[in-house]
Amino acid sequence: MATSAHPDYTTYTHADLLNRVTDLEAQLRRLHQNNSILPILPSPPPKSPPERQKQHKRKKEPKPFDPSRHHTRPIALKFAYLGGNYNGFEHHANNPTPLPTVEEALWRALRKTLLIFPDFAGRGEEEVVGVRARSCRPKVKAEVEEGGDGLEGRRTVDDGDGALSHDGDATEAPWDPIHDEIPYIQVLNRVLPPDIRILAWCPHPPLDFSARFSCKERRYRYFFTNPAYASAPGSDEGRLEIRRMELAAKKLEGLHDFRNMCKVDASKQITNFERRIFHAGIHRHGPERCATGSRVEPELYYFEVRGSAFLWHQVRHMVAILFLVGQGYEQPEIVDHLLDVERCPGKPVYEMADDRPLVLWECIFPDAAQLSAQDHDGAHGDDGIARYVDTLQWIQAGESGGRDPSKSVIAGTDYGKYGPNGIVDSLWALWQKRKIDEVLADSLMNVVTQMGAASPMHPAPTGEKPSGAHEVSGCSDRLFDGSERPRTVGKYVQVMQRDMNDAPDVVNARYAVRKGLIPRCNGDALGGDAGE
Repeated sequence: MATSAHPDYTTYTHADLLNRVTDLEAQLRRLHQNNSILPILPSPPPKSPPERQKQHKRKKEPKPFDPSRHHTRPIALKFAYLGGNYNGFEHHANNPTPLPTVEEALWRALRKTLLIFPDFAGRGEEEVVGVRARSCRPKVKAEVEEGGDGLEGRRTVDDGDGALSHDGDATEAPWDPIHDEIPYIQVLNRVLPPDIRILAWCPHPPLDFSARFSCKERRYRYFFTNPAYASAPGSDEGRLEIRRMELAAKKLEGLHDFRNMCKVDASKQITNFERRIFHAGIHRHGPERCATGSRVEPELYYFEVRGSAFLWHQVRHMVAILFLVGQGYEQPEIVDHLLDVERCPGKPVYEMADDRPLVLWECIFPDAAQLSAQDHDGAHGDDGIARYVDTLQWIQAGESGGRDPSKSVIAGTDYGKYGPNGIVDSLWALWQKRKIDEVLADSLMNVVTQMGAASPMHPAPTGEKPSGAHEVSGCSDRLFDGSERPRTVGKYVQVMQRDMNDAPDVVNARYAVRKGLIPRCNGDALGGDAGE
């Protein structure tokens, strides 16, 4: 068969193809022998992805963070949180809690963002916390070589425009301590849970600033509804008498001994229970509610108290007494009785209010000049309410700082407040979810209340009731303590007729004996077994 450079194999028969293959294999063997080349091996199977990755050049490990290459500066942070997912604010060492504390979440965020360093030791207080945080102020060469801030033994001069210079070194480039600084609010809010938000930061807290001791006025709000809980149609059960609560709240104002409205902590050995209340009152939150279907929506109120300092669980004890007055179980004069420590040296046994509706609303930090010019009652505003004025410089969310505002996502607004990942964006998502839950729960309650005939009223329980108390259903009185449902307590007993705890000085002395702080012979007259 004639061959050519490009044979047409389509014309070959089966026998021709076999002969052609045999001939080509013979030629290939001769070429191998003549040229001493290795036989052609079959192609290796494709490598698996892990094997291919091994052949790639390994990426360099990231350089470890070097704190010595960064300046630090003292700042204060103002934040807000919804506490339902936390075991309070403050973290206590060696005291595990079923839920994390707000303080733990804050320190985790500060460490994750490398704003503080792992060996940082600090703590916060309530809604304001003071820390020494990493700064993006550039370091001069001498400072980097020395390590740390490089300021030991050297005089630092503030040039007025934010630039710092040091004796013996070249002046740094102009640097604004606010506009050129790390955007602390945005950085932290990116890693914090959505129910904890940084609201503002203070670039220049006083040298001796303490979030706890520099605060001269704290403002608490305790929210509640009226009616406090659901009741049958036509019944006043659960409705609070706001006027009576207001009368009782006003009795709390001024300087008083609140030992009967707090929880005594013997380990702290507190002997002075006097605290000054600037203002205490009941306020309506928002407009009056209107009728919805066959029922009237509850109105939202809050008890606001402002004071220079508070005892442990003092606000929750005060609210518990106000709720007893509002339900008619106690008269407003119960406040006078509890504040009279000669008549009532030990606290009667009663439960404090639930903690969830309590909010630390604001912390006030006046300057030294204001403190020296005012008496201990604070300054009085146009409304007659005593108050101090916060003089710290707060850079709030939505104000320029940490980035050129001309690069804002939305024209005319600051990037830290609106737009993607802005504080309003995250709070809107949180509000929307809870608002929809509120609407759905309200609709379901309306459906249920309109079903069937109205429930007949149950007869009032037999026996004499406290003066002013509402008629209640069933055989047990129900007490509202600020939680979602009232507590059943059987027949209510007046507070001043209940058993009383020991006076605080007795409790303190018993603890001191047990801990060996005073000789045991001095505790013989304390009553009971000092070891209990």
